Amino acid sequence: METGLSVLIGLFFAVSVYLMLSRQLVRILLGIAILGNAVNLLIFTSGRLTREVPPLIPEDSYHLLVETANPLPQALVLTAIVISFSFFAFLLVLAFRAYQELGTDDANEMRVAEPVDEPAPPQGY
Repeated sequence: METGLSVLIGLFFAVSVYLMLSRQLVRILLGIAILGNAVNLLIFTSGRLTREVPPLIPEDSYHLLVETANPLPQALVLTAIVISFSFFAFLLVLAFRAYQELGTDDANEMRVAEPVDEPAPPQGY
């Protein structure tokens, strides 16, 4: 199970890097979303996928008697899902607004696109 998920995580990382190297903003945004999912799967897989007992300590003991499930990767993945969704929503609005202002979704054309009523930036850098 962990071997299959490791291959899937590697595939997700490869696809996300390929999409983020594209010139279109929609592909870049999809690459960022897939990268977030790959990181979530990586964190979840690193926390072991075996079925174990819940991490509850009996009343008469001060430490765990048996091997238990680790709740930390689950909490990290839950937090990462919320953060990656809000980051993706912000980038989606930013890309839409840039498309409205500049009239293109090509990253290379966005660099040279200038509004008609504003002067060009200085060229000495």
